[in-house]
Amino acid sequence: MIPAGERPAWIEATLREAFDPEHLELCDESHHHDGHAGAKGGGGHYRVTIVSGRFSGRPLIARHRLVYDALGDAMKSDIHALVVRAFTPGEWARESG
Repeated sequence: MIPAGERPAWIEATLREAFDPEHLELCDESHHHDGHAGAKGGGGHYRVTIVSGRFSGRPLIARHRLVYDALGDAMKSDIHALVVRAFTPGEWARESG
C-alpha cells in the first residue's frame, strides 16, 4: 500500500505519465469520509479532472476505464473512491469557457 500522505502525489504523477494532460486537478476528499467503510480499510476518496488528447474519440466509460487502468492495483487497495471528470482539450475549452 502507498502511505496515505503520499497517495495524492503518486496519483498525480501516475496520471501525468500516462496521459500527458493539458490540465490535471486532483482533490483528496478522504477527510469527508471519516468513519466510512472504505476509509476504515485505508482507501482514500479522490476527485480528478483531467484533460488529455488521449481521450479523443472515446466515450465517457472508456475514458474512466483508461484512468482506472493507469492507476492499476491502487484502485483495489489505496483508492476506495475516485470521481473522474475526463475531457478532451476541445471539450475542456468549452467547459471552462
